[in-house]
Amino acid sequence: MPHDVLPPDPFADDPDDPAKEIADLDDPVDEPIGADERTELLADLSDLAVYQALLEPRGVRGIVVDCGDCDQPHYHDWHLLRASLEQLLSDGRMRPHEPAFDPNPTDYVSWDYCRGFADGVTATESAY
Repeated sequence: MPHDVLPPDPFADDPDDPAKEIADLDDPVDEPIGADERTELLADLSDLAVYQALLEPRGVRGIVVDCGDCDQPHYHDWHLLRASLEQLLSDGRMRPHEPAFDPNPTDYVSWDYCRGFADGVTATESAY
């Protein structure tokens, strides 16, 4: 959501802002994205478009990623994952987002599943 449509910060310009220390932890100095990482992100976005085109008509809602920080699966709908990758590409980091509400794990697949499915479709189509 663009910052200009958000309500004003009630602690703006307050030197005693209680969230300042937390914000400082969340705002490390961003390093620009390197050429290799940019290339990988663009490839991921391209792959994501293919995976969505192949799997969304079959009822797959998105991708599940096992989080290394919390050891929990994170369920990302197609549009949310695309927005996150685009944010990383443009800003060098992903903004926090709301997790899927009560996701049905059977509606989501892993990146590896997507890759294998796309490879299978490509192999089958090239055989004809």
